[in-house]
Amino acid sequence: MPPRPPTGTPGPTPRDTEAPDADALARIRAALPALPPSERRVAETVLTDPAQAAELSISALAERATTSVATVMRFCRTTKFENYPRLRLALAAAAAREDARASGERPAPGTDISATDPLDEIVRKIVYNEVRALEDSGAALDITALGHAVDAVAAARRIDIFGVGASAFVGQDLHQKLHRIGRTAFIWTDRHAALTAAALLGPADVALAISHSGETEDTIEPLQAAAERGATTIALTNVPTSTLATQADLTLTTRARETPFRSGATVSRIAQLALIDCLFVGVAQRSYDETTAALQKTYQAVQQRRRPPAPRRPTT
Repeated sequence: MPPRPPTGTPGPTPRDTEAPDADALARIRAALPALPPSERRVAETVLTDPAQAAELSISALAERATTSVATVMRFCRTTKFENYPRLRLALAAAAAREDARASGERPAPGTDISATDPLDEIVRKIVYNEVRALEDSGAALDITALGHAVDAVAAARRIDIFGVGASAFVGQDLHQKLHRIGRTAFIWTDRHAALTAAALLGPADVALAISHSGETEDTIEPLQAAAERGATTIALTNVPTSTLATQADLTLTTRARETPFRSGATVSRIAQLALIDCLFVGVAQRSYDETTAALQKTYQAVQQRRRPPAPRRPTT
C-alpha cells in the first residue's frame, strides 16, 4: 500500500508543476466551485472570453469583474499562476488552442445544445465536448497519484466502490472489470449499505468513491467511515478542492465541463469511465498472465450464450 498522508490532508491533486499555459481554462473551471464570490467573478469573466481577458491589464480585468486588483492577484495564486503576467500568457495560449479546436466544421467551445439545433449539430456538439473532456482529463491526470492507486487496488484484500446516481454506473463498470480478473470487489449505491460495508473494511482494503462534484454526502460518508477503519481511500472527482478529494488518501481528477444538460451526466461520465479504464488496465498489467487467463475464462463462460450469426437473406 502507498504511504498514507496525515489525516485531514488532501491526497495528490493535479500537477502543480505543469507549464503556466498548460490546460489553463480546465484548471480554472476545476477551481470555480470552491472560489469565494469575488474570485468567482474573476474566473467567470476570464472563462467567458479568454482571448479578450488576456489583453486586459490587471486593473481593467478587476473593473470588468467588479472587484479589486488584490482579488485578481489572489485569484492568480488560488489557481496556481505565479502572477498576473503568467495568467495572461496562459489565457492567450489557451485561447489560441480553443480557436484551433473550433476551426472548420467543429462547434464552438462551450456551446450547449439549444432547442433549435438540428440532430447533426447535436451529434457534433456531443462528440466535441466529450473529446474535450477526455483530452483535458488525460493532460491533467496526476500520474503519480494514479500509480499509487494502481498499487493499492492491486494489493488490496477487497475493493469497495461507492457512488450514487450517474456515478453509480461508473462504479458498476469498475466492479465488473475487477470481478472479471478475479479481484474481490463490491459496488454500493445505497447509503446504508455503503456505510455497513465500510464498517467491515481494514488496512488491507481499498475504498474508492466516485462523485463529479465531490460534495455528495451519500458518497463522502462511506469514504470517511472506511478511512476511520484504516482502509486506503481513493476519490474520483472533477473538483480537486472538494470535500471528497480532501478526505481521500489519493485523488484522481477529471476535467469535464458539464452544460445545462448536466442532469444527463454525459461529459462527466465519459471522463470518469476513461480514468476507471486507466486504473483497471494498470491493475491488470501488474499480473498480466493471470489477468489474461481470467479474461479468457470469463469470455468462454458466456460465449455459449451467444447466438450464431443469422444467415443472410438472399437478395433479389
